[in-house]
Amino acid sequence: MNEISADYVIVGGGSAGCVLANRLSEDPSIRVILMEAGGRDWNPWIHIPVGYFKTMHNKSVDWCYKTEPDPGLNGRQLDWPRGKVLGGSSSLNGLLYVRGQPADYDRWAQMGNTGWGWDDVLPLFKRSESQERGEDEFHGVDGGLAVSNMRLQRPICDAWVAAAQAAGYPYNPDYNGAEQEGVGYFQLTAKNGRRCSSAVAFLNPARSRPNLTILTNAPVSRVQVEDGRCTGVVYRDKSGEEHIVRADGEVILSSGAIGSPHILMCSGIGEADQLQANGIEVKKDVWGVGKNLQDHLQARLVFKCNEPTLNDEVRSLFNQARIALKYALFRAGPMTMAASLATGFMKTGDHVDTPDIQFHVQPWSADSPGEGVHPFSAFTMSVCQLRPESRGEIKITSSDTAVYPKIHPNYLSTETDCRTIVAGVNIARTIGKHAPLASKISEEFRPTADLSMDDYEGTLDWARNYSSSIYHPTGTCKMGSGSDAVVDSRLRVIGIKGLRVADCSIMPEIVSGNTNAPAIMIGEKASDLIIEDRNNGALH
Repeated sequence: MNEISADYVIVGGGSAGCVLANRLSEDPSIRVILMEAGGRDWNPWIHIPVGYFKTMHNKSVDWCYKTEPDPGLNGRQLDWPRGKVLGGSSSLNGLLYVRGQPADYDRWAQMGNTGWGWDDVLPLFKRSESQERGEDEFHGVDGGLAVSNMRLQRPICDAWVAAAQAAGYPYNPDYNGAEQEGVGYFQLTAKNGRRCSSAVAFLNPARSRPNLTILTNAPVSRVQVEDGRCTGVVYRDKSGEEHIVRADGEVILSSGAIGSPHILMCSGIGEADQLQANGIEVKKDVWGVGKNLQDHLQARLVFKCNEPTLNDEVRSLFNQARIALKYALFRAGPMTMAASLATGFMKTGDHVDTPDIQFHVQPWSADSPGEGVHPFSAFTMSVCQLRPESRGEIKITSSDTAVYPKIHPNYLSTETDCRTIVAGVNIARTIGKHAPLASKISEEFRPTADLSMDDYEGTLDWARNYSSSIYHPTGTCKMGSGSDAVVDSRLRVIGIKGLRVADCSIMPEIVSGNTNAPAIMIGEKASDLIIEDRNNGALH
């Protein structure tokens, strides 16, 4: 087999991996290899904000995962898009920049993860950020990740924000600032009308460094473990030939909440019984690999309108051409749109100290991205539970990483989760009854007005039948020190030297919001930990 080597080998060129490649290669004496299973981010739709309509479910850039039939969703299966391209899921996502709540990270620290409290991670969020609004105690302006305000406004979303305030929820101009609670408008990872993926923000500026090698179309089959130490990885090229990439220092898995545990298990690191059942030699029995899976489940309510929405704007070829021309000439209009325009972070009651639901409000409606909008005027209120108690699992069925693992989300499996999703649906419908939004709604389409808000079981069953993932899988390589932990607080795989994990899989608990900004922060944190250990001579 052909063999190359570096000090650090990063597996996965996504949200965290691109940050790591940039930070580690800043020192010209450190040799870095970044490996990405997908290709270069050359698809033009990646760089157009609204391009997620074209890239999600596109096998050339999306892994196109699908869950197993889920009992909590009345046996339905869900699509789980994940980026298979430089930039990872930050090249496909809805561009929404959300950090979560300070309490999320303080909770991580309270669980024994020293150095992960809010005061520890806020400087990392600021370091990576170039905030259009300017610098303050919560935001930075010198980072590579462009964070901007919405370039698109639509009256129906403005009406939703006003109606939410009429319903008693405060306006909040910056949910990434002093307080998350309230309603307002999303910030997005874009600049001048173009997507700012992690590859654009962090990899492009580092690409010409002679000490950084970027391998694309290089899916890793396994990490190599010799005498309890990770020495490198094996990958297959397009012809099926295997190659070795040796790590003189460390291997860092940044392949996401599905990819990282999948690679670990196929390498012999995981629950012994599951590995042996698939003919894999056990290198280290680590029970928690693939466990602790968490995701945000969204109930998508659709309301028909008595005035035009984006559904109407994109229906004719003439309008589509006009929208394309506006974008080409001015980088403006609907093609600059993130996945949602308005948002709200709210409490479902006095029993919670911080918001436990989040809204994503869209001036259009569709059964799913990529399938086209509905043939009528409508908008969408999506509501998700921020901190689900339900826990799922990733399971392998083969020793070959080319065979997809089975994804068991285990949605709505606790009473708290069920009550929260029902409360969220009822809050959404209540907002729809307040001015100025109420006068714009002609019909409750999904669910229909026939479903009483007093009908708990009926509302829950509707949620089971119509809810979908908001694409935030996390937690499958849990950070901590208990029997279910996979990595310690320095992101080192427990029991294996020379191997770390740095992506959303390390979250002990999912953050209260969208996960791309936290993934980038995890890449920043991991780079600091690695460089600190290197400078101290404490090579893991």
